[in-house]
Amino acid sequence: MREKSRFRKMVSLGFQQLNDPYYQGMAAQIAFYLMLSLVPMVLLISQILGAVLGTTLDDAIGWILENAEGTLGTTLKNLLTYKSGGFTNIIYVLIALWAASRAQFSMMRINNFINTEGWSTGKGYWHERFRAIINIFLTLITIIVALVFMSYGGKVIELLLHDPEIWMYLRWPIALGLFFMIISVYYYTMPEKKVRYREIIPGSIFASVGLLLVTFFYSIYTSSVAKYDIIYGSMATIVALMFWFFFMAWTFCLGMLFNKVWSDTKR
Repeated sequence: MREKSRFRKMVSLGFQQLNDPYYQGMAAQIAFYLMLSLVPMVLLISQILGAVLGTTLDDAIGWILENAEGTLGTTLKNLLTYKSGGFTNIIYVLIALWAASRAQFSMMRINNFINTEGWSTGKGYWHERFRAIINIFLTLITIIVALVFMSYGGKVIELLLHDPEIWMYLRWPIALGLFFMIISVYYYTMPEKKVRYREIIPGSIFASVGLLLVTFFYSIYTSSVAKYDIIYGSMATIVALMFWFFFMAWTFCLGMLFNKVWSDTKR
């Protein structure tokens, strides 16, 4: 009975905070900057994996996208191919990091807004922008570590256990665990006011599962129901990605809000 009362209070507090007009455009803003930053970051990670480690994103997570059908799946798979940038790599890295930091900046502002219940979005533009660039480096390192593990985890397990089929069963829970690690790094490093790691675990679980579910069901929707090409023609791919980013942005923000209401009702 006490848990039900707490759940109702969490829902009530969540809806009360979502009534603030600031939330109305947050998902669209994050989705727009994700469109500008996520693709450069994916290509940047592909460059690093391909040039330094001799592997690709397709080796690491290509099997996950086997379930991503339709326009969404085709577009994502095309991003996984490593293509050398030659001498333009340094310039490309700087542009990619700057573009990616803008998405981090938007997510930091909404995170601070949620944690302070609308009183603050941070300590100013340049202060938060500098923190966003630092956060990108931390995020990039975390993602690369996770991808390397996904690329070579099967080979290590086969070497130790002499049974390649074990990896087929372990890779999904391991992928979810690594996904949780990446999300938790975001939630832990984004707030201006430092929080304890255990305080962001509930929202990290919520967002990790939510983002996987959103991606899975949206890929089914784009392949079976949605016909974006009929209305948008050659722009169908961009529209499909923008809707996907929009749904992911809402889920990501709800994970932040989940942490807040969880903490408020815990006391």
